[in-house]
Amino acid sequence: MVAVLVAALVSPPTTGPGAAAAPVVPQGRVQSFWLHLNSTPVTDEMIAVEAKRRAHVVLNAWEGDLLRKLKSQNPAIKTYVYKDLSSTRSYACRGGKDDRLLPTGTGYCSVRAAKPEWFLRSSDGKELTYSGYDGHWQMDVGNPDYRKAWVSGVVADAKSIGFDGVFLGNALYSCDTYHPGVCPAKYPDNASFQQAYKGMLAEVRAGFTAAGLTSVANLSNARLHPGGWDAYSAFVDGAFDEWWLTFSSSDLLPEYPEGWSRQVAEIAADEAAGRTTWVQPHFRAGDAKAFRYALASLYMVTSGRAAMAEISTTDGYAEPTPWHPEYDWYLGHPAGAYRKVADKVYRRDFTCGVALVNANPTGSSEVKIALQRSYRDHEDRSVSSVSLPGTSGIVLRANC
Repeated sequence: MVAVLVAALVSPPTTGPGAAAAPVVPQGRVQSFWLHLNSTPVTDEMIAVEAKRRAHVVLNAWEGDLLRKLKSQNPAIKTYVYKDLSSTRSYACRGGKDDRLLPTGTGYCSVRAAKPEWFLRSSDGKELTYSGYDGHWQMDVGNPDYRKAWVSGVVADAKSIGFDGVFLGNALYSCDTYHPGVCPAKYPDNASFQQAYKGMLAEVRAGFTAAGLTSVANLSNARLHPGGWDAYSAFVDGAFDEWWLTFSSSDLLPEYPEGWSRQVAEIAADEAAGRTTWVQPHFRAGDAKAFRYALASLYMVTSGRAAMAEISTTDGYAEPTPWHPEYDWYLGHPAGAYRKVADKVYRRDFTCGVALVNANPTGSSEVKIALQRSYRDHEDRSVSSVSLPGTSGIVLRANC
């Protein structure tokens, strides 16, 4: 599962804690990643292809053999182990003994026996679990002892197996996430809940920096909390938006105060701070309109650190996501920031291409955009103007 990764805090840094470690490709090209979290079989042929294609791959702690195979094919690929910040899992305890390698930082049976106060409870005293996810028990990220134990356990696993970093699942914003309408008694509102998470992330930053590990946190739904993305991402090396711009083939995010520009701004903030960003659009396999809307939007702000991988089924983290020819395109260097060319229509020019987005609502009228020169489209046709309906985009190449 990758669900939507109080003490005095260390002041967040002005740049990412490990910005120099983030992989960077030439400007004008987009990276991609692979979340392999469902423990499905992976063939040697698949490894040989995907190790070269993907800049980042996330695995479970028990997939050390797969990690080593990927590294043997491409030593530069960045590997991350999945660890949930927010829960312990009872299904990872068998016969009263916790599994040696866990999807979390703490073992359910050991916590149950020695640290029952780490289980978060509602106002009626009931321990909080994740609705829809059996065996997920919510932990108190504001407890200093839990923070230290989580970091210690995760660092030990990541270093012993050979991972470059850690993918932090469930860096949550809403106090009733996974149990709608019920907040923990200790954190009865979003403000206190988020303060606890910032303290947890500060602990992670300190421990990971000392261990030489990078971190990417799942900051899903940050757009709904003003300042939320910046507040959490300041403590990590990269951030993941699990629901980015396209929520399904029939639900594409247009421009409005909590819409297109706020999600694009996530990447712009990370790029300025030297952090990486992973974005995951959701849409039906083969949906070219949704893919191009997401890709063109990504090009509005990325300068080489951002990575994209679509998904068609929620939590379908098995085989690699589709590879598109556009991932191999090189647009050159950006010729400035993106700019508005019509109402909610945006353009960014590159030395060898252009990206255009119409962020008006789906179903709105097409907007015709003159390009001032000829470009090649995805079918290798020469075009000097394009007409884009609402929630659509396009990336075009120049002859360079």
